[in-house]
Amino acid sequence: MERWVLLRKGADFEAIGEKFHISPRLACLIRNRNVTGEAAIDKYLNGRAANLNDGRLMKGMKQATAILRRKLEEGRKIRIIGDYDIDGINATYILLEGIEQLGGDVDSDIPDRITDGYGLNIELLKRAYEDGIDTIITCDNGIAAADEIAYGKSLGMTVIVTDHHEVPYEEKEGERFYRLPPADAVIDPKQPGCGYPFPGLCGAAIAYQVVRTLCEVMGRDSKSFEYLLENAAIATVGDVMDLEDENRILVKEGLKRIGATKNHGLRALIECTNLEKDRIRAYHVGFILGPCMNASGRLDTAKRALKLLRAKSKKEADVLAGDLKALNDSRKEMTEKAVAQAKEQVETSELQNDRVLVIYLPFCHESLAGIVAGRVRESYYRPVFVLTDAKEGIKGSGRSIESYHMFEELSKCKELLTKFGGHKLAAGLSLEKENLELFRRRINENCTLTEEDMTEKVVIDMELPFACVTESFIQELSLLEPFGKGNTKPVFAARSVELLSGRILGKNRNVLKLRVRDAAGTSIDAMYFNHAETFLEELKERYGKQAVEELLAGKQSCMRVSITYYPELNEYMGRVTPQIVMTHYL
Repeated sequence: MERWVLLRKGADFEAIGEKFHISPRLACLIRNRNVTGEAAIDKYLNGRAANLNDGRLMKGMKQATAILRRKLEEGRKIRIIGDYDIDGINATYILLEGIEQLGGDVDSDIPDRITDGYGLNIELLKRAYEDGIDTIITCDNGIAAADEIAYGKSLGMTVIVTDHHEVPYEEKEGERFYRLPPADAVIDPKQPGCGYPFPGLCGAAIAYQVVRTLCEVMGRDSKSFEYLLENAAIATVGDVMDLEDENRILVKEGLKRIGATKNHGLRALIECTNLEKDRIRAYHVGFILGPCMNASGRLDTAKRALKLLRAKSKKEADVLAGDLKALNDSRKEMTEKAVAQAKEQVETSELQNDRVLVIYLPFCHESLAGIVAGRVRESYYRPVFVLTDAKEGIKGSGRSIESYHMFEELSKCKELLTKFGGHKLAAGLSLEKENLELFRRRINENCTLTEEDMTEKVVIDMELPFACVTESFIQELSLLEPFGKGNTKPVFAARSVELLSGRILGKNRNVLKLRVRDAAGTSIDAMYFNHAETFLEELKERYGKQAVEELLAGKQSCMRVSITYYPELNEYMGRVTPQIVMTHYL
C-alpha cells in the first residue's frame, strides 16, 4: 500500500517567476525541492563550473597538495589505490590523469573484489612497497583503514587518504569518538572539523577537487582539467549521490561534455550501447553506461573499465567497450535469477515477518549482493541485507529506506561483524557464518521502524490538469534537470481520470498506451510501462473483465482512476505532441 502526500510549501511564486524569468508553476517545483533564497535559486538554475567551492576549504587539502607538489618536484613514485566500483574507477582515472599531466611519476592499483575485498589491505601495500612506491593516494576508500595505513607508514611510505565515506567511530556514554587513520593527510568532507560547505560529494568529485587545487598550487590553469568533470558526473550519478547543490553543478556540467567527449573509451561505450550522444541524460549514465563500467569490477576486474577510460585508440576502446557490454548483459541474467531466489525466500519463510530483511543466498555472486538487495527493497520497502559465501565467512551488501540509517544500525552490531562500512542508505559487511542468525535477530531487535516508516510514500508536487501539459511547459521542465536522487522528476497528479481506450504494446506486452480524459474534459495519450498486466488485472477486479476487454477494443469505458504522472513530448514522424507517463494509480 502507498501513501500519497501532496506537498504544500509556500512562497511568492509570482515574484520568483518574474525575478528568474520562469513560470510561477516552475518556481513552485523548485521550492518543493527545498531550494530557497535568491542565491540558492540562482545556483540551482544557473550554476556553472566556476561556482564550485574552493577545494582548499576541505580539511587536509592544503597538507595533501603541499606534499604532492613536493613529491612531483622530487620525481617520487606515486600510486593511486582506488575501488572497484564506478566511483572508485573514475576517481582513480581523475587522479591518474591530473598527476600525470602535472608531470608526476604515477600509476594505479585497484583491489580485486573477490581476492582483495574492499579498500586498502596489507597485500596492496606490500605490492606497492616492492614496486618502489614512495607515496600512496587512496580514493573512494581509506577512511576506515587505520591499521593498514599504519602498516604502510611503518614501511616508510607517505599515505594520503581521499574518501567520502563515514568516519568510523566508537560510542561511549552517548558520546562519539571518531577514529581517523594515521595518514600524512586525510581529505574527507565527513571528518570532524571539515569546513567544506557541501559534504555530499562522491570520491571522484573529491579527486577532481584534489587535481584542481594541486593545479592551482603548482601555478597551472585548472580550466585545462575541466574535461574531467565528465568523470566526476558519471561517478556522482553512478554512486547515487544526492543531485543537489554542488553535485547538481558537477552532473550538469559533466553531462554537457559527455556527448562531445574526446575520451576514446567513453565514446566507444556510448556507441556500443546505441545511445544518442547529443541526448545523454543522468538516466543513461545511471542505467546504461554506469552498469557497464560497474560490471567489470563485479564479474572481472575493475582495471578493465579503467583501461577503457585510458584507451589510446578507437580500436582498443571498441574492443574494451564491447567486452564491458557483454559482461553487463551476463550480470543482468545472473541478477534476475538471484532476485527471484531472494523473493521466494522471503515469501516462504519467517523472514516475511521481519522489519529488516537479512537474506542468505550462498550461491549468489558476491558482487551482485547490493543490486539484489536494492531490487528486493523496491518490492517490500524494507531495509535489506543480501549475504553470500565468501573466501572467509560470509559477506554482502545492504540497501536501505529513508527512515533507516544503515551504517549507524550496523555500528550497533559491530561485535558480530568482521568488517563493515557505508552510508545511510547503503552498506557493505562481512561476518562469520555462525553469526548469521544472531545478526539477523539483533538487527531486527534494534530496529525501531514503524508501519508508517515501511509504507512507501508517493510525494506529489501538484495537481495538474491535462490542459496545462503543453509543449512549452514540458520544455521549461528541462530547467530542473538533471534528475536523480535528491532532485527527482516532478510528480503531478490528476483525480478521477476516465479511461477512454487502451492498447497493449511492446515485445514483452508490458507497456500500455491509453487515451485518458481528466475531470475538466481534456484528453491526452498516457503511457504506462512495466506493469501493464498488474494494472489491467486490478481494473478487472474493480470493473469486471468485460469493461477491460471493451477498453482494449477501443470502446469508451466507465472506468476511472486517480493517477500520478510526468509529462513528456512524443516525437513521431516529425510531429511533436505532449503525452503523459503514468507512474502510480489508485
